[in-house]
Amino acid sequence: MLWIGLHLPLLSLEALRATLAPDQASLPLALLQAHEIIQADAAAQALGVRAGMKRATALALAPSLLLGQAEPRRDAQARRAVAHVALAYTPSVACDAERPAEVRLEVQASLRCFGGLERLLQRLRQDLQPLGHEVRLAVAPTAQAASLLVRWGEGFERGAHVQGRSALHRLLDAAPVALLLAARPHLPALEGMGLRTLGDLRALPRSGLARRCGQALLDEIDRARGDAPEPQAWIRHPPSFGSRVELYARADTTAQVLAGARVLLARLVAWAQAGHGRVGRYTLVLHHEPRHRSDARTPERTALEVALAEPSADAQHLQLLLAERLARLEMPAPALELSLQCGVLVPGTPPNAELFPTRASQREGLLRLVERLQARLGHEQVCHLVPRADHRPERATELRPVDAARMPAAAAGMVPGVMWPALQPGEPLLRPLWLLPEPLRLGSPASGDGGPGGDMPEGSQQRRGAAGPLLDGRALQVLAGPERIETGWWDGGLVLRDYYIAATPEGALVWVFRHRLPGQAGPWFLHGRFG
Repeated sequence: MLWIGLHLPLLSLEALRATLAPDQASLPLALLQAHEIIQADAAAQALGVRAGMKRATALALAPSLLLGQAEPRRDAQARRAVAHVALAYTPSVACDAERPAEVRLEVQASLRCFGGLERLLQRLRQDLQPLGHEVRLAVAPTAQAASLLVRWGEGFERGAHVQGRSALHRLLDAAPVALLLAARPHLPALEGMGLRTLGDLRALPRSGLARRCGQALLDEIDRARGDAPEPQAWIRHPPSFGSRVELYARADTTAQVLAGARVLLARLVAWAQAGHGRVGRYTLVLHHEPRHRSDARTPERTALEVALAEPSADAQHLQLLLAERLARLEMPAPALELSLQCGVLVPGTPPNAELFPTRASQREGLLRLVERLQARLGHEQVCHLVPRADHRPERATELRPVDAARMPAAAAGMVPGVMWPALQPGEPLLRPLWLLPEPLRLGSPASGDGGPGGDMPEGSQQRRGAAGPLLDGRALQVLAGPERIETGWWDGGLVLRDYYIAATPEGALVWVFRHRLPGQAGPWFLHGRFG
């Protein structure tokens, strides 16, 4: 077996820092418990703040110091996200209450899947970065040894990369006794006897050491050396996601909400990757401050549901969609807490990166554009044309809100500006996508002007390549046609038209028609333009 121990020395401070507004992120920070400093970050320590100081003394040394209460539940949620990242590499992930800032994972069976230990550790560090934690790593054949080595400070970067039992035993014999949890109540007595390393303890008779310090001390040493079994409290991947943060200060603007939601989205992505899936939709809930609600009609919470056209595990993309939704939100009251829920994980791995664009990647770009537009403008404001069973062009389509999740895969390869092929297989005609709201009457050579003109002489025939009607005083060149449409007698919208494809002198294609009137040729109309 091969275990990786993850130690998060600043977990509590980093979990608190994730709740700060952007303008507070650079200020010194410290944790309080019973009006006493228990941990301070580097900026606070540079100002003289130390663990064990009273609150008043720390503020006297650093007036800009931000103080927060230690909260085990907040730390537990932060550690759970780290465990979810580890679950993406192995199902054997464990942690326990005695070591609240540690996670252990057994990776022997996963090494071949990730290209060896070095590559696995590199990817693990990269995946942990979005959570914003300082992480120390150690590698050892036993879980207990990995835990001891990573807390010793001799992490992976400093050489504690041990895979053989003999090398492990030599390293453990030099480890300080203070690393053993069972030895902490007896540290003064052990130090008084000159017992400072695990090797010193092993040199003593086991029976006498057990009588003085308890059997738990020997068991801890045996588990670290691999001489005793190691029962583990395994972490299981939950079927649904839920996480909550209490903001350091109330959020009055959506920008402050987005800053607090970033850590929740990073945890959501970690949960999705642990289940080897992607997020299809999620809900951000803003819990409002009761005393700042204007009246009883102000809601206690505001829920924002973000639905993705295509499931994703990209944290930046999820943040971008949330930012668009928040930009349209009018907050009814300040928010004190944020919670994020996702009930369903969409199975499947993300698409592979592609060197050259394909239809699949083009479709993904189109879907992301639709997602952003819907998040910014609203779902009902982003529409597309849907065909209807009617030959009349103005009634052959209708606008409906886009359901991007059901967009056809062939949309990526559709010819721009063209919707359907011609109805006559022998002479393929195309219909344009862009239709005028109302057909525009054109002039004709017989009328002598470029505006609405008279009819063509009765009996005249329009042949392909001949001069056609006038648009802006210039003759159109008829290229194809006619496509005859004769329908609508059943609903009072009778249509008798011959459609042609014509070209302007600049080479642009337009769609024109003329009415088929009894005994004469009708006037020309412009009905659409090809893209």
